[in-house]
Amino acid sequence: MKRLDYYWYNKGYLSLLLLPVSWLFCFIAITRRLAYRAGIFNVTHMPVPVIIVGNISVGGTGKTPMVTWLVEFLREQGHRPGIVSRGYGGGARQWPQQVRGDSDARMVGDEAVLLARRCRCPMAVGPDRVGAARALLEHNDCDIIVADDGLQHYRLGRDVEIAMIDGVRRFGNGHCLPAGPLREPRSRLNSVDVVVTNGVAGPREYRMTLEPIALWQLGRESHRASLKSYSGQQVHAVAGIGHPQRFFRQLEEHGLQIIEHAYPDHHPFVREDVCFDDELPVLMTEKDAVKCADYANGRQWVVPVRAQLDERLGMVLLRLLNKTDREK
Repeated sequence: MKRLDYYWYNKGYLSLLLLPVSWLFCFIAITRRLAYRAGIFNVTHMPVPVIIVGNISVGGTGKTPMVTWLVEFLREQGHRPGIVSRGYGGGARQWPQQVRGDSDARMVGDEAVLLARRCRCPMAVGPDRVGAARALLEHNDCDIIVADDGLQHYRLGRDVEIAMIDGVRRFGNGHCLPAGPLREPRSRLNSVDVVVTNGVAGPREYRMTLEPIALWQLGRESHRASLKSYSGQQVHAVAGIGHPQRFFRQLEEHGLQIIEHAYPDHHPFVREDVCFDDELPVLMTEKDAVKCADYANGRQWVVPVRAQLDERLGMVLLRLLNKTDREK
């Protein structure tokens, strides 16, 4: 049986059957947001600016590389950024949790560990974003917070909202869950400050592209290689992310002949998922690598990426932050 998300991006009767539930979901999402705007539900504001990076759809849109770019940009402007996130997939018994690059992904989540490693800045995670933000400020000297995947968590006040879009899949069939991939109606994008598209951008959207950088060997990060060195070779390609096909197509564009191994987002990897009965190299995403270090046998290579953003975006963000400072 095909997974439900197949019908979100392809024509099928299942989505039509689920439309009544989708309309109810959409109504609840709109009502909830309006309740926060009207003051029926409390919004908690932090003593420092908060930038939200999120999306209105389920699945990978490039939030993690966008957060990485944003933290680097803010640091270049003289800020001391910190990150808060949900810690999805983490099994910690107590929240919030402070995250470092050597934290256990099983406890705090794979994306959290990846961000801590790449950004090298303070990070706190927990289902309660407000609690995570308070813990971040209590234990670290941060003057600005970047909230990863927090667009629908309205209890945490925000100064700037950045919505991410997958430039290939866009909004699928345009329906809200469960008939489609949307967490909120498309009209929600009219109220965000910035829309960033991972891929081909539309009107009033800023383009982001992901460029592979030097590969490193799982378990021996000092061992490096170029993606070009694998051109023309057959490799295993492993991806447990929101949109595995994007990773696979990226490798094919660089001339690799790939054997695809697609897993669900946040997949709990076991040895058999990344160790195969041949001598072929195994290429995987950085996000998956944080959960697979124990399975390294010398054939696994990690493919990190760097976000390239529309050069206009930096000026837009500075203008939004300056406006926030004046209003406070």
